[in-house]
Amino acid sequence: MARFYGKVGYGESVETEPGVSGVWEDVITEIEYQGDVVRDTRNLQENPESLNDNITVSNSISIVADQYAIENFIFIKYVEWSGVRWRVSNVEVRRPRLILSLGGVYNGPLPG
Repeated sequence: MARFYGKVGYGESVETEPGVSGVWEDVITEIEYQGDVVRDTRNLQENPESLNDNITVSNSISIVADQYAIENFIFIKYVEWSGVRWRVSNVEVRRPRLILSLGGVYNGPLPG
């Protein structure tokens, strides 16, 4: 089993202009965790609307969760692994760990 050490991105929706209803954006916070790569696979999907194929992974990463991770797992957006930010498609709570299932490349907002 391979070891994991990397960043996990949390996104919490906040109102961008208080008092103006309907204007929200994700504020991203990154925290570093360590753990294990439980499953390591990739999938190449052909995209007829594009010249490039879509790469997705079906990896599972098990992180040693702190109290913040346990309380805020619903806000996890991505994991930075192998130099790429991957979208987290599923989170399973197995105290004291979280099992993060990865999907496609994350293209959302970044911290700062």
